[in-house]
Amino acid sequence: MLPLCFKGQIATVVESWKADKDLKSATLSFCVLDAKTGAVLNELNSHQYVIPASTLKVITTAAALGTLGPSFRYSTKIYHTGNFNKETGIVSGDLIIYGSGDPTLQSEYFTKDTNQITDKWAQILKEKGIKEIKGKIIGDASCFDRAIPGNWIWADISNYFGVAPCGLSYNDNKFKIIYNSKEIGSKAIVDRTIPAYCNSTICINSNVISKGTEDDAFVFGDPYSFTKDVSGKIPPNKTNFEVEAALPDPALMCAEKLFTSLNKLGIKCNPKTIESNYKRSDSVITKQLLYSHLSPTLDKIIYQTNLHSNNLYCETLLRSIGKGSMYAGIDIVSNYWQKKGLDVSELFMVDGSGLSRANTVTTNFQASLLTKMFNDSTQFKIFNNSLPVAGKSGSMSNIGKGKRIENNMRAKTGYINRARGYCGYVKSKSGKDLAFSVLFNNYNCSAKEAKVKIEKFLIELGEL
Repeated sequence: MLPLCFKGQIATVVESWKADKDLKSATLSFCVLDAKTGAVLNELNSHQYVIPASTLKVITTAAALGTLGPSFRYSTKIYHTGNFNKETGIVSGDLIIYGSGDPTLQSEYFTKDTNQITDKWAQILKEKGIKEIKGKIIGDASCFDRAIPGNWIWADISNYFGVAPCGLSYNDNKFKIIYNSKEIGSKAIVDRTIPAYCNSTICINSNVISKGTEDDAFVFGDPYSFTKDVSGKIPPNKTNFEVEAALPDPALMCAEKLFTSLNKLGIKCNPKTIESNYKRSDSVITKQLLYSHLSPTLDKIIYQTNLHSNNLYCETLLRSIGKGSMYAGIDIVSNYWQKKGLDVSELFMVDGSGLSRANTVTTNFQASLLTKMFNDSTQFKIFNNSLPVAGKSGSMSNIGKGKRIENNMRAKTGYINRARGYCGYVKSKSGKDLAFSVLFNNYNCSAKEAKVKIEKFLIELGEL
């Protein structure tokens, strides 16, 4: 049993919340469980629905770990159709890159140099004797439904944090708009976009002003469109200032990059016959496998997902669970946790990452899930290692500095407009392993101020 002062220490923080005018009309919820036994140690509104923001990722990533397995790898396959004459080196048909959903292709989290992954592929194809491709180069992303969650908002879906998952992702499915800004109040000028398409141009309608000290520019428009509207502010007197946006056609970008890589090696192909495909076909295409590229293992992908709160990675995992369908993925995740003994009536998912405000969950559900993971000897170490460490890493790097929870608490953080929270583990002063979830919704203060209010609670957990 925890000491009797447990409730007193936490009660002091809770009473300060209740007296806080910024939290007067907010929804506040927390649940603290003994991680080993699941016993409730303290709670507030723990069975009330709240918006989880990115803390929802623990639900998706833990289910992915359990259903796909830590050693799961995505396989991106390169095929050719038609005949490959090894004497002449000519492929009479198409070259097709078949994606399986791998989100790590040319991802900044797994690519440590400036070389394109397609350079490696091109070199392999050259070593196989290919000298010319008569047909098309096709980036095939048909393994995933091409759909964006209907509850994602317009202000998110063309920005880097709202990129759509893709059956053939590339470059984290985003591109950079490079700005040059001058004096305060002047209009910032678009210099270029990186990477650029070979045969298409991304049109940027920009009304970005040179003002302030931070990147406060936002991208709007159909995420699949090559026209983007950008408004907001960036700091003055900057050169090569980067604003990141959703790449309209990742599969096409992958195919074009392969064309460029092949061309550098002297392999002939027609630059006007590069295309992408997102539609599944019932027809059987006769094709021959040339090469299979394997992704990093799932445990490494989940580490990057939770550490960086990567929405693209998490939404990709959800679709991978659902064999390409987001909706099937949601059903499988819910069924997975129900079979683990959790009350899934306390979970309502519309995506996997928590970007939508339509997601709701209870802190009891999250804390209970964390106890299930804590007691799973096959999965806990991998899952726990993916959570940011207080005072040290990820979005927890500035939490609990100089306090007992520093380097002693691991937690997934979450933030969207007027919703902030944390869920994870801490070993308390008394030696107890605690699983916790704390979520604030609809507070009347800045996100930074809400963070400070919750941090007091997290610090007290470490002192129990």
